[in-house]
Amino acid sequence: MKAKLKFKGKELEFEVDKVKGTKKFIGLMFNKKGKALLFEFSRPTQQAIHSFFCPDFLAIWLQKNKIVDYKLVKRNKPYIKPNKQFTRLLEIPINQKYQGIIKLFLENKKKDLNTTSS
Repeated sequence: MKAKLKFKGKELEFEVDKVKGTKKFIGLMFNKKGKALLFEFSRPTQQAIHSFFCPDFLAIWLQKNKIVDYKLVKRNKPYIKPNKQFTRLLEIPINQKYQGIIKLFLENKKKDLNTTSS
């Protein structure tokens, strides 16, 4: 399926696999395909995730279709949590396929950090 996001005035569209059932507990663990995953939750949550046995990835938390938080997640971290509640989570592996999306988010994260630390 296609995921559509608006971020910093740009419209992004890319392929994702929608995760259902027990696969929600696995996510990107042992992911050989390198495809982005979309998790949907029935009600708002602030549930933490981990990155054991996962490649590095970009986590984007959404409330409906609005981005509420995003973070670069390094492998083998036990506890990663967004700042706000969410109903959807995108996990985008750091690979060539998603290079443009990853670059856009990481460049803006650096800008956000630089403006808040001054």
